Formats: sequence, structure tokens, C-alpha cells
Amino acid sequence: MRLLKNSGWLLSLLIPLCMLAACGGNNAKAPVADTASKSKTLVNKKVIVEIIIPKDSVFNDHALYDLAKGFGLDHQNLVRWNNRVAVYADLSNPEELVSAIKKEYPADTIQYFDAPFYNFNRKMCKDTIVSKEWTNIFLSANLVADPKLQQEYLDYHKTQFEKWPEVSNGFCNAQFQQLLVFRNGRQLMLVISIPKGKTLDELNPLTTKNNPRVDEWNKLMSKYQEGLPGTKKGETWVFLKALK
Repeated sequence: MRLLKNSGWLLSLLIPLCMLAACGGNNAKAPVADTASKSKTLVNKKVIVEIIIPKDSVFNDHALYDLAKGFGLDHQNLVRWNNRVAVYADLSNPEELVSAIKKEYPADTIQYFDAPFYNFNRKMCKDTIVSKEWTNIFLSANLVADPKLQQEYLDYHKTQFEKWPEVSNGFCNAQFQQLLVFRNGRQLMLVISIPKGKTLDELNPLTTKNNPRVDEWNKLMSKYQEGLPGTKKGETWVFLKALK
């Protein structure tokens, strides 16, 4: 993953944790099993569901708004670029969301990004204070077709916090609240969460301020990524805008 460049908006940005606990008293065993089962269902999972619309097809966005409302999703997390619509969710039952979307849009291609392979949050910063309200920013790109290079990219991100700590320090300096990167096949989905009222144009330059190591990372990561079908020449990361 690369950090945003002011001139070209090229991003090369870069694992999920899930702990379940069950406890019971000295009574019958059945209630204990029920409690454990309920605990599992309450564990939320961050996912992205992408709807790829066939060429010359009209997308029914009103149906998606209704569906999202039924799952308690914020409309700011329904975004679109070109013929791709993405739904970002933090749910205990994401598979039900996927099924509902497939049922609503049977003629479209549905892609499921079921877990981020990179997860930055404020706990990694010296200043661990988290903003009360966030704005989520969504971007997408492809990995290059070479499987060897794809694996190199993933390996770099597995050790990024240890070997390239300057990158996450840049996120801390820029007030990023969270940064997630998902993968489905070659496609990458990036979610950057910033304090509500701030803009990425305002904060992103802080990732590289007095931080030349980040520029090295950006240069290194550039060979692993390319644009989605439909991007302009030289364009890599694209912004998915709020669905309207």
C-alpha cells in the first residue's frame, strides 16, 4: 500500500482479531451452551460487499437503501465508483447481508471481502484518543497479475508494523482513526476513517511530514498495484463516492 500523494492520489496502503468467551454458573449445562452460542452471534465483523453492475444496466439504489436500513447500516457507507457499488458493514451476521444483496440483485456480480488483512487503529499511537464521530473514505485498486508479486505485497504488510513503523506513525500523525485493507482475488478495498469535519486533503500531507521513510515505502509499493478496469492511464487508486 502506498500513502496518498498530493499530485496523483496514489495510495499504497497496506489482521483482524476475534475473541470469544463463554462462562456459566453451577446450574444446568443447557443455559451455559445457550449463552456461549449467543456470545458468538454478538461478535461483530467488518466486511465489504461489492455489487458489480452489468454494462447498460440500471441500478436500483432505493432497494439498497431499504436493505441497508434493515441491517442498521449508515448510508455514508454505501458508495460507488463507475459500475461498482460497495457496502461497508460492521455486523455480527454479515453472511445474512450478503444473502440479502444477492437476492435483491440476482443479475449482478456480488463480491464479498470478508475480513481486512491489514488493520490500523489508534491503539498503535502514542495519542490513543479516538474521535467520537468518523468519516469513512473508500478507495479501490487491483494488485498486479503476477502471483509472486501479490505474495510479496502481502508479506510486506504482515511485517509493516515491525519493519516499517514510520508508516503507521504517519497515520497517527494524520489523525487517522482506523485504516483497513481488504482483499478479494486481485482487488483491494481500502477504508480510511478520519475525524468528522476533517478532510483527507487536509490530513494526508501529515503522513509524510518529516517522515522520509514513508516516501521509500510509497516507491516500493508502487510496483505491486494497478488500476481497476475502467481507470485512466496512470491511475491506480480510485475513490468510491457516496451513493446518490
